[in-house]
Amino acid sequence: MTDVTTITVSADASYDITVGRGILSSLGEALPPAARKVLVIHPPTLAEQAERLRAQLVGDREVLLAEIPDAEAGKRIEVAAFCWQVMGKADFTRTDAVVGFGGGAVTDLAGFVAATWLRGVEVVQVPTTVLGMVDAAVGGKTGVNTAEGKNLVGAFWTPRAVVCDLDLLDSLSRNERVAGYAEVVKAGFIWAPEILDLVEADAEAAIDPHGDAFRRTIELAIDMKARVVGEDLREAGLREILNYGHTLGHAIEHAERYRWRHGAAISVGMVFAAELSRLAGRLPDAAAQRHRDILESLGLPTSYRPGAWPQLLATMQRDKKSRGGMLRFIVLDDIAKPTVLRAPDESLLFAAYQEVGG
Repeated sequence: MTDVTTITVSADASYDITVGRGILSSLGEALPPAARKVLVIHPPTLAEQAERLRAQLVGDREVLLAEIPDAEAGKRIEVAAFCWQVMGKADFTRTDAVVGFGGGAVTDLAGFVAATWLRGVEVVQVPTTVLGMVDAAVGGKTGVNTAEGKNLVGAFWTPRAVVCDLDLLDSLSRNERVAGYAEVVKAGFIWAPEILDLVEADAEAAIDPHGDAFRRTIELAIDMKARVVGEDLREAGLREILNYGHTLGHAIEHAERYRWRHGAAISVGMVFAAELSRLAGRLPDAAAQRHRDILESLGLPTSYRPGAWPQLLATMQRDKKSRGGMLRFIVLDDIAKPTVLRAPDESLLFAAYQEVGG
């Protein structure tokens, strides 16, 4: 085991996020000592690794595997019901545990299954993607998608621990890493400008999983989310800043029936939010342009179909971040200075979309 960084989320039920290489072997220590049964939820692409993980964890425990559809196809209530069925047949009790082993969709689903089985059992998250490590697995928000939108059904349920073994990222393609890295860049725009500096210095080094710059940006992004979640687990205030780029981004995902990667949609959403900030007289022109330059240097998209605006607006108005019928957007007064823009005029929204619709 190499050097390990531990980042603590100081919420009501505090928990540790460990980052390092070769640390998956410590997973058994993160499980509840009283757990006699463990369900490992994983996608088909990780079936062999899940079987090795099962062999590692057995002993005085019974370890079951639940293979679920890959990506957003796994975030459905029918898939959660399948996992509940497995747990019911195995007589899972409140002292038993769930492990989410996969990307962000898997950890979202695993957390939801754990939160709802017997009104809550422990979950340990083992994210295997960049997105999972810096975002989905960290904050205790769980959920499934519905026909009406993304993550509309879910629960706040903090993990017992999060194990981020960087070795698991070695097999990811560049496109996979870049898609997840959009959330790292988001952390730079709203909280940790050092991330932006490192990407601007050398974009390829920033996404090289073996490099120091990559690990540094990953840890900065996790630390940002840990601090925000520790202060505001249930999104009553500060945590809302994490939605930067997500209101439009989720609408794009919905319009694409989740065939777009989350990071690609959020990339466009961040450019839209920057343009909205600029047109509202908040964000300097250079900071808005910086969004495009950084995201394009990584190969992330910064535009979307011009004729899609009516559909996207309708989806955003239905989105869970629209409170009391009022649209809310996280915007920037400057880099690392996020704030909320409430009920912007539709003409302003349309003008901002004109900057990305192309």
